[in-house]
Amino acid sequence: MLSVLVPGGTGQLGSALSALASSEVQVVAPSSGEVDLTSAGSVIAAVNALAAEAAEAGRSPLVINAAAYTAVDAAETDEPRAFRINADGARVLAAACSSRRVPLIHVSTDYVFPGDASRPYEPEDPLGPRSAYGRTKAAGEDAVLGSGARAWVVRTAWVYGAGGSNFVETMRRLEGERDTLSVVDDQRGSPTSAADLAAGLLELGRAVVSGHGPQRRVLHCTNAGETTWYGFARAIFEELGADPERVEPCTTAEFPRPAPRPPYSVLSNEAWQRAGLTPLRPWREALHAYLNGDADRPR
Repeated sequence: MLSVLVPGGTGQLGSALSALASSEVQVVAPSSGEVDLTSAGSVIAAVNALAAEAAEAGRSPLVINAAAYTAVDAAETDEPRAFRINADGARVLAAACSSRRVPLIHVSTDYVFPGDASRPYEPEDPLGPRSAYGRTKAAGEDAVLGSGARAWVVRTAWVYGAGGSNFVETMRRLEGERDTLSVVDDQRGSPTSAADLAAGLLELGRAVVSGHGPQRRVLHCTNAGETTWYGFARAIFEELGADPERVEPCTTAEFPRPAPRPPYSVLSNEAWQRAGLTPLRPWREALHAYLNGDADRPR
């Protein structure tokens, strides 16, 4: 029986976690305005309330941090604010969890890596973020892991889900607006369903509160397999019944952005599986489920 607090609860991942609420899993998913990671008082009050209410109901408390400054390009000129949320906010949250002995699962990103690998990144591989967003998320990981809290960091990548702006919804919109479109074909990663990720995080949470949390404190969790943004876009068109030939490849150099993107950000899920956690299904299966309206029932 879990009582789960999800800061950032109205985003894609928070919404997916809320959808998994049941008689056994109570989910409190406040917006970033309701629990503001830049306000220590707001964070401490939320964790204290979680611990008290869980104790009264005979449930195990757990925090899954889905709150983050995720505007990757905007962070290049707004790094101090991104740092206040992604690093300082994570530090305050972890300290509050440590004080009340509440386990914490902190969600991080593939952007903490440099993106120059030739095989999937393992959790212990050296970090080397090349963007402001990546630097602030890496600092957040350090803050959480050094807090003394019972904390786990779970990195993921290329997340899409209901209730938010994401690549899948952008492609769905553009398919109806343009005859053709160009999508970068020299960045590789693993598209990840927020619904599948949420199910994985809850599985990890159950293990943690039962005293069987993995010894490894940093894990990766994405849908299986890899593709490029171009390959992802073609798959979306196919699932929509549109002609994938309308999607044309281009290079990153042809589509410049303020923040550098990792050319290769595939994350290895082997440590997740070695921890006894259920691997997520292939990314194409998850995409099919999402676009056919059953993304809230991950397998």
